[in-house]
Amino acid sequence: MKNRWDEDQIADIGDDEIALRVYSSNLLGEEEDLVLHGGGNTSVKGELENVFGEPEKVLFVKGSGWDLRTIEAAGFPPVRLDYLVRLGDLESLSDSEMMRQLRLALLDPQGPTPSVEAILHALIPHKYVDHSHADAVVTISNTPSGHEHLKQIYGDEVLILPYIMPGFILARQVAEATKLIDWSALKGIVLLHHGIFTFHDDPKTSYDNMIELVAKAEEFLANNTNANTVARASAALSAEDCLRLAQLRRAAGKLFGNAVLVRLDNAEEAAGFAALPNVDDLATRGPLTPDHTIHAKAFAAIFNEDPAAELPAFEQAYREYFKEHAGKEHQCLDTMPRYGVWKNKGMLYLAGNRKRLEIVRDITRHTVRAIQQGEALGAWQALPKSDLFDVEYWELEQAKLKSAAARAEFEGKVALVTGAASGIGEACVSELLARGAAIIALDIDEQLVNCYADPSVLALHCDVTDSMAVDSTLQQGVQHFGGIDILVSNAGNFPESQPIETMDDGNWEKSLELNLNSHMRVMRACIPYLKQGFDPAVVIVASKNVPAPGPGAAAYSAAKAGLTQMARVAALELGAEGIRVNALHPNAVYDTAIWTEEVLAARAEHYDMTVEEYKTSNVLKTEISSADVAKAAVLFAGDSLGKTTGSQLPVDGGNERVI
Repeated sequence: MKNRWDEDQIADIGDDEIALRVYSSNLLGEEEDLVLHGGGNTSVKGELENVFGEPEKVLFVKGSGWDLRTIEAAGFPPVRLDYLVRLGDLESLSDSEMMRQLRLALLDPQGPTPSVEAILHALIPHKYVDHSHADAVVTISNTPSGHEHLKQIYGDEVLILPYIMPGFILARQVAEATKLIDWSALKGIVLLHHGIFTFHDDPKTSYDNMIELVAKAEEFLANNTNANTVARASAALSAEDCLRLAQLRRAAGKLFGNAVLVRLDNAEEAAGFAALPNVDDLATRGPLTPDHTIHAKAFAAIFNEDPAAELPAFEQAYREYFKEHAGKEHQCLDTMPRYGVWKNKGMLYLAGNRKRLEIVRDITRHTVRAIQQGEALGAWQALPKSDLFDVEYWELEQAKLKSAAARAEFEGKVALVTGAASGIGEACVSELLARGAAIIALDIDEQLVNCYADPSVLALHCDVTDSMAVDSTLQQGVQHFGGIDILVSNAGNFPESQPIETMDDGNWEKSLELNLNSHMRVMRACIPYLKQGFDPAVVIVASKNVPAPGPGAAAYSAAKAGLTQMARVAALELGAEGIRVNALHPNAVYDTAIWTEEVLAARAEHYDMTVEEYKTSNVLKTEISSADVAKAAVLFAGDSLGKTTGSQLPVDGGNERVI
């Protein structure tokens, strides 16, 4: 663990205590081996002037919903320090009442809810307090001799306490254990199976202590394990495996109650873990820290050959786990696993949306490594299932679930968009993304990968006229998101205008290849995945030239007419599978690559119009944009037209020849 404190970076901060707190919190949050996705918490004690002009002692503590990696000053709501200390003196306090009291103690009632560890931070008699879930420390504690190992590493400079639930009872535990402690002699507190606290009146020293103590744990692990502790292997993915992924996704969505995403991780470490002979046992003993059960449940699913067929075994095991530990006040959560082992293939991650998928992936990757290091130290020994259940079904977490925001229209769904680098394709990606979809974006333009920074978009270079390229690219997309629910088949171009009398064979064939044949190839490759999709839909981007062709556009019009006819046949063939197929007929969409300023000017001059008159030469006298076509595409892809298939919709502002 490297110390990244940089005096040059804080030169402008000076004595601003909140700014220093933000800086060191960001340093901790940027280390994945310390905290993951909102884990850990930090605080600083200070003073504020209240409305009466009186100084009041406050605790600025990490607020709920903030991540240490990106936290800002607003993420540290001020809480009355004396009030928190008095709460810590109470004999008992329920979790829900504690959170109510924390809200009452806020100086700013509109601020974020203080961390569940706020009382504990208040009771530690130092200005700065840092808390992380350091992998190395927790890994060592998750072994039969964990306490002894940690005592050997730290001696008397760290207080080591047994695991107890976060919140009020943890604050009371620390308070009781430190009544006779000389705080000045302590560098930190380790909570077994949970994490580590450091503290000091100087922010740098508190941060230094965290890095030093974690580095010692990492050194211990390195000295007591070897380079082969973490298994590595390679695993190839076949077309049949991809179809099984899509089948698993569909089955998992039924357990979850909505569309979900699934990812297969067959990187070397994931494949190596999945190839271990005792992986069934290792992956079901429990997580790295009980906090992870909130995101990833208490144990993994184990799959051999056919994950979808073997999924009921996990559901049964989870229901038995719930029945064994639940009280009358508990209601069973969904029974979908969040991570699984596909033997000799890799690790599977499952979640309701892309953000949750990344969280599960990161947690699982850290857990897989920690399990093997723990085994090398003697045995991986997570907390008993009863303790894991208490965290997974913690009343505070249940309250968060009940207050969760409504799902976006396409959350958990996967859309494939061709011709995604510009124009209508790019607009469709943006519109679907805004409505919660995960996107597999394809284009022959190699700059496509630079078009999308959002991790919900998997941008892949693909020549859709090449069947092998289409098949392999789709397999990459399915491995990444688990399947395909929506196909927006958009790739195409407008060839050089030529009358039939002088038509060039190459011009004709090139138009048919891209504007017709490629759509068949993409649809053919997608159909097996669409059959496993959630409310699957195909949207074909055809053209106004189908109902109203123009002279000189035979190559384009014939291809688009054939494409529309293929869409009609596909609607007939796929309707029994619940797959809807509809076509759009855009016209005069001028914000695409083919309509340069020069081309527009020339066309307007040909019709003796201004450019503006030419762009709005339709019944509604309005300009058509790629975004307008994208809105029509998502209308066909969504529930609003869920009973419609085989239809053709113009997006042209009203064309007299079509009408």
